[in-house]
Amino acid sequence: MIFDTHLHLIDQSALRYPWLSGVPALNRDFSYDEYAIQARRAGIEGALHMEVDVDPADIEAETRQVKGLSQQKDSLLRGAIASCRPEEPGFAAYLERQRADPFVKGFRRVLHVVPDELSEGALFRENIKRLAGTSLTFDLVVLPHQISKAIALADLAPDVQFVLDHCGVPDITRSSEHPWREHMAEIARRPNVVGKISGVVAYADAGSWTVETLRSYVEHTIQCFGWDRVVWGSDWPVCTLGGGLATWIAATHALLGGASADEREKLLSGNAKRLWNF
Repeated sequence: MIFDTHLHLIDQSALRYPWLSGVPALNRDFSYDEYAIQARRAGIEGALHMEVDVDPADIEAETRQVKGLSQQKDSLLRGAIASCRPEEPGFAAYLERQRADPFVKGFRRVLHVVPDELSEGALFRENIKRLAGTSLTFDLVVLPHQISKAIALADLAPDVQFVLDHCGVPDITRSSEHPWREHMAEIARRPNVVGKISGVVAYADAGSWTVETLRSYVEHTIQCFGWDRVVWGSDWPVCTLGGGLATWIAATHALLGGASADEREKLLSGNAKRLWNF
């Protein structure tokens, strides 16, 4: 069975998504029901909702909405990685509100579409350190040239558990592996960082990628972090840009063909359940 650590839901009738206008293929609703049908067929037993970079005014509403969906009978939703703004003075109070809700398992602040300097601010860094001792994780989504910024955060807060999304966002369409490979090896030396196998089908050429196109990126990520420090995510519906949920899961199983049953279990579900205490 599979535990999906990276599910996005989009409901434009309830929440605002400023970035969607620039991505026509995703500029529609993607509901829990639509996901659940596909997920159950593919062997997904549970999922974490990943924040979708909603309008800042809608951040807490997004988490409430997802929590409501989790309360439906037989829901696959087990928790939420909530959006946050560590660069703002209100983060400390926001953190306390979220800590009171066991449904919230961690946070993410999208960093690959904002100035690099944002994560270097004193307030941002002070607030990231507040996560120490909370059991709440912090997802890092950065471009390859920004991995050094992610390393700096991991070093700054060694008692915070970080999760590096999407294999470090390699430039697969251009078959670019350097300096991505070196950066991945370096960040993986931080024991407080876990690698997430996700997103890569959206970074490959939608019309021509094969399992072999993805192999070096996925295998290098696993090699760097080791089987005990990797988790799997669908990145649905972004994965539809590269073929869809079933296609990505089939590719994952093909990529894991040489792995042992124990290794597959760790990546596909066991590590996630341990990391987020499921």
